[in-house]
Amino acid sequence: MNMNVRAVNLPNQRHLLLRMRFQLVGGLMFAIVVPALIRLSIGYGVIYSSNMQITIVAAVIAHIIGYMSYRRIANFPGVAATGYILPTFALAYGLVFLTIFFLRIDYSRFQAAASFFQSTFWYFAISVVTRRLDPYRLAVVPGGNVDRLGNIPGVAWHWIRSSDEIVKHASGVVADLRADLSDEWERYIADRALSGTPVYHIKQISESLTGRVEIEHLSENTLGSLNPNQAYLKIKQVIDWAAALAALILLSPALLLVAVLVRLESSGAALFKQERMGYRGNVYRVYKFRTMRVGARGTDEKEQAITKDGDARITRLGRLLRKSRIDELPQVINILRGEMSWIGPRPEALVLSRWYEAELPFYRYRHIVRPGITGWAQVNQGHVAAVGEVLEKLHYDFYYIKNFSPWLDLLIVFRTIRTVLTGFGAR
Repeated sequence: MNMNVRAVNLPNQRHLLLRMRFQLVGGLMFAIVVPALIRLSIGYGVIYSSNMQITIVAAVIAHIIGYMSYRRIANFPGVAATGYILPTFALAYGLVFLTIFFLRIDYSRFQAAASFFQSTFWYFAISVVTRRLDPYRLAVVPGGNVDRLGNIPGVAWHWIRSSDEIVKHASGVVADLRADLSDEWERYIADRALSGTPVYHIKQISESLTGRVEIEHLSENTLGSLNPNQAYLKIKQVIDWAAALAALILLSPALLLVAVLVRLESSGAALFKQERMGYRGNVYRVYKFRTMRVGARGTDEKEQAITKDGDARITRLGRLLRKSRIDELPQVINILRGEMSWIGPRPEALVLSRWYEAELPFYRYRHIVRPGITGWAQVNQGHVAAVGEVLEKLHYDFYYIKNFSPWLDLLIVFRTIRTVLTGFGAR
């Protein structure tokens, strides 16, 4: 082993503000203790009241839930963490204090509101200040297919030139562990792991930075690593069903109005029905508001199923419904029937699904979870139809299946709201 070790120091800007313990404790002090001290200035007896004590405990619970949710969401690829502070804390505080409200427990509205606003302010300020303090740095071992890493943005890449070079203050070392590396480089990787530096396979780090899982061939652990969490699969189905029932009851007048408008604009049924490939490869009939003129046909069955940019078959109301995703709402019926979920890989028309299965390996594996009204591919890529685009979409679907969790679903919900407001990916 080469004993002439040369250390390379990357800028070490690790700061107290970046530590989870400091952020959480500081947030609790700023968002819980400070408002309580302000109330104490009115009178010392306030702190001993039951409603004040209940509010403080509830605010602590809501603050911790909000912070942990925010941290988990921020770990997913492509997340601008600052933009998710307000929605995650609003959701956490809303759930906790709505529970207290419905239980008819008295609480201090001043303390609750002050805690919420100061929580969001604290973490927003922390995010702004720390954004440039500690850029993600990774050292790359030469060999194999590591050159493509340079195309991934948001990382300070350091390319190791020799095996006697030790990179300090890097977040980890990346190598193509399937490449035919020399004994010298394999010893280098082993030494870095023994020294406590995380060592990542190129595929692992690529997935975490791009939000895509690329499957080139089956290996002994491919299918096992992509199996979704079965416990959450069942819990999610219950949540989906309850939310769909509530949505159908609350939105029935609006859905009826949209159906009438669809019928008035052009002749034909208000609902569009189409056979699609669903959960575990079962065929089912999906329901959507009709957005195209009846009788508008493509050249063949496959052409009819593909919606192109500026498709002339779409009605004026249909364009509005597609852009706002209102046309998808009748699929709550499919959710109630157990055929779909709110979140999952988008189901394709049966003719397109069979075409993609013939062209793309592992395409059928996306049916291991229920298809969704929205999904990870939709909020990252938008609507696609060409085989090359569908392959990229498949990589997003596999990432969703591999990282199947309530945290990823929550992130998709937030991004879907943004998608609806911006019309991203609509055709």
